Amino acid sequence: MHTWSIRAVTADDQNFLWETLYLSLYVREGEPPFDREVIYEPHLAKYVEDWGQAGDVGYTAINDQQQLIGAVTARVLPADNQGYGYIDEVTPELGLAVLDEYRGQGVGTALMQALLTELRQQQIAQVSLSVDPSNPVVRLYERLGFEKVAVVGTSITMLLVL
Repeated sequence: MHTWSIRAVTADDQNFLWETLYLSLYVREGEPPFDREVIYEPHLAKYVEDWGQAGDVGYTAINDQQQLIGAVTARVLPADNQGYGYIDEVTPELGLAVLDEYRGQGVGTALMQALLTELRQQQIAQVSLSVDPSNPVVRLYERLGFEKVAVVGTSITMLLVL
C-alpha cells in the first residue's frame, strides 16, 4: 500500500496539471489512446491553461517520495468558452485524475473531499463535471452526491449542489 498526502496546487504543478488533463481523457476498452497533443487544443487546454487565475481551485496528491500522483481542479469557464460539463458562468467544472498505480486506494476520494471542502468554504453553490458513463469513476462521483443532469454527446454532465 502506498502512502500519500494532499496539498493545494502550486505554480510549480502546472506541468503535472497538463499530465492529469491527459490522464483524465477516458479511453474505452479496445479503443486507441488519444494523441498526447490533443490536450493543447482549445477545447481541452482551457481547463489548465494559465492556471492560477482568480477562482481556480486545485489539490494534488503526493507520495512519500514527494512525487505527484493525482490532481483535482475546479475552474469557472465563461459562457463563450464553455467546457463539457458547463452549467452556468458561476459553477466551476472539475477535473480529476490519479496515476494508474494509485487508483483504488482512496486518492481520488481524498482529492475530491479536499476540493469540495474548499468550495464549500468559499460558499460556492454547486460544482459540475463531464464524464463518460462507462468510466468507473462515475461510482465515486455518485458516492459523493453528484447527480446526472444532462447527456452531451457520449458523456454525461453531473452536478453536486454544495
